[in-house]
Amino acid sequence: MNIKENQLPEYLRDCISQQIEIYKNGQSITVYNEIPDTSDIPIENPNHWLRIPDVICVFVDMMGSTKLSAAKHDKGTAGAYQLFTGTAVRIFHELEAPYIDVRGDGVFALFNSNQAYRALVAAVTFKTFANLEFTPRIKNITTVDVGCHIGIDQKTVLVRKIGLKKKNGRTDRQNEVWAGKPVNMASKLSSMSNDNQLIVSDRFYNNISNDKARYSCGCPNEEKKLLWEEIDVTNNKLFDFNKAHSLDTNWCETHGTEYFNDLLKLDK
Repeated sequence: MNIKENQLPEYLRDCISQQIEIYKNGQSITVYNEIPDTSDIPIENPNHWLRIPDVICVFVDMMGSTKLSAAKHDKGTAGAYQLFTGTAVRIFHELEAPYIDVRGDGVFALFNSNQAYRALVAAVTFKTFANLEFTPRIKNITTVDVGCHIGIDQKTVLVRKIGLKKKNGRTDRQNEVWAGKPVNMASKLSSMSNDNQLIVSDRFYNNISNDKARYSCGCPNEEKKLLWEEIDVTNNKLFDFNKAHSLDTNWCETHGTEYFNDLLKLDK
């Protein structure tokens, strides 16, 4: 062990040594075809992980949250966080995301590979809420300009629970760790988006090829057009893909529900 005897107390050096031994023993992998229930994600065997192909991550993040002050606008700040994250969790839950997690002022939802249109519907639904309800309401209460960043990516993940299974009757010192690209890439895509803009990776975009996912309904001039704009990210070292696609529109006031329902039917 490289940490010297007098650098740290013995009990912490023992703790680190145990973790190093787990690492040195190597990892085992079991392939799952879909996102498992959290109760089936392993924690007992510290060397065991699950591998799930083509998981879709929808990541939403509050824009302008650093301008909110818990000291100056405590009730407004608390309300903003509750409205943003609480609504995201409820929308993702109602649209049957197998896994949902809250990260600070952001929320991510994971969908299976056969739920691409459901993931898109969830993102556009939250995008519409954020633009038409969240942003103006918080601005009215706090005078702070807030908004929403949204990103989506899709690729294979590894998952297991890491932490303590149970300590002094507590089970809150463990959490699922999703290793791989989707959560990381979706978060980075969301961070580069403007307010009320959804940015998705090319590998996700290729899985939503139906016209109702790509083209407008024709409102207001009965002229259908491509809703997405291609973004070249070849020179951006943050990404492991070369193209992304951005969407600026929300659900149509006339045809939104129709498109919502029709897109959900497209998942296999």
